[in-house]
Amino acid sequence: MSRLFGTDGVRGLANRDITARLALQLAVAGSRVLAQPENAPFGRRPVAIVGRDTRVSGEFLAASTSAGIASTGVDVQDVGVLPTPGIAYAVKSTGAAFGVVISASHNAMPDNGIKFFGPGGTKLTDAQEDEILALLDKDWNRPTGAQVGRIARYPAAADEFTEHLVRGLGVSQGKQPLSGLTVVVDCAHGAASVVGPAALRQAGAEVIVTAAEPNGYNINDGVGSTHIDNLRGAVVEQQADLGVAFDGDADRCLAVDALGREVDGDQVMGILALGMKEDGALADDTLVVTVMSNLGLRLAMEKRGIRIEETAVGDRYVLERMLKGGYSLGGEQSGHVLLLEHGTTGDGVQTALHVMHRMATSKRTLADLAAEVPKLPQVLINVKGVDKTRAGSDPTVQEQVAAVEAELGETGRVLLRASGTEPVIRVMVEAATEEDAHSQAQHLATVVGECLAL
Repeated sequence: MSRLFGTDGVRGLANRDITARLALQLAVAGSRVLAQPENAPFGRRPVAIVGRDTRVSGEFLAASTSAGIASTGVDVQDVGVLPTPGIAYAVKSTGAAFGVVISASHNAMPDNGIKFFGPGGTKLTDAQEDEILALLDKDWNRPTGAQVGRIARYPAAADEFTEHLVRGLGVSQGKQPLSGLTVVVDCAHGAASVVGPAALRQAGAEVIVTAAEPNGYNINDGVGSTHIDNLRGAVVEQQADLGVAFDGDADRCLAVDALGREVDGDQVMGILALGMKEDGALADDTLVVTVMSNLGLRLAMEKRGIRIEETAVGDRYVLERMLKGGYSLGGEQSGHVLLLEHGTTGDGVQTALHVMHRMATSKRTLADLAAEVPKLPQVLINVKGVDKTRAGSDPTVQEQVAAVEAELGETGRVLLRASGTEPVIRVMVEAATEEDAHSQAQHLATVVGECLAL
């Protein structure tokens, strides 16, 4: 069968692409691959953590997932609505065999998705995903009687995760390191609607909350990290020090400064990298990024003696490189930031806490910190209706890419990438001026559209 897994699990239109049957099949296959006897704590049978974001389809998909897992003889702890990194943390902190997240992250409400965390709360490798796919809908020896799994609620998970987030700032209990900072928080009507504001308040910040009234249908609807215009206005109106926006499952964070100007994931990583280097906490003085990260970040880090390691798009690839090299910080331009000392996956709330902690300890504004990581103009065009598989092999496309790269020289960059979550080819161009970036990106998008049309 074709490969279901993209860069971040299985994703599609809920109840059409992502059905209750598929959730059940993936749960059974995933449990058979991941719930090995050695992953059972203290000799008991294995346990799996299941959680979701706030979209309405998550209710039936989580139920199907839990049923499938329990049918394999694995107990289920259902954490309910919790940010994706909170589910990863629960897997690690409880010693669970694996976890399953029902979420489509920043996608619109009608979509949903299914992704797994393995033992220790890390995302699966391609090989593990292939093992799961190989077992989909295959016959197996089903347990019966007392050997089937149990399903129980795990209501303490949200409070435990909140405490973990605040504890990660490295301050003693009762201290409030963010005291004096005012932040507007856009929760995208998603999974961080409770945990996000709670963690920031516990750390001492004055928190003004927006988009934290999920009803099952409004997740990411004109709010969150993909729609920050309302946040910009709220920060200026409230005269806040900054604003932060999470996506639906809160594994990413973007920010705006006191004047409402966006501070993207690249700048957030740069701010944290420079602070960690000053504190001697940036392992091997290295930052791990993906091919999508802005050339401005790379140049800024090089200037300050920080080495860049580059991976394919996807925070799991960033994590793999970090684990392999023993690095402490990495992430994506989209706002997935991994602080390996504190978590195993991108974490929006954790990112917000650490950026604000950097502001507090340095006594500098977010705008001042972001100015150390200037961005080159970058234009991204999604080309639809094309054959994604030929992006790297069509001779005309490659010839035009080479010509643009030669013209830009060291002041720009070109990237063509087939999306792992959507049926498009992404054309990205960075250049010294906005005009050059737009014209060259439009030129290449036209070439891709004509040469690779279906």
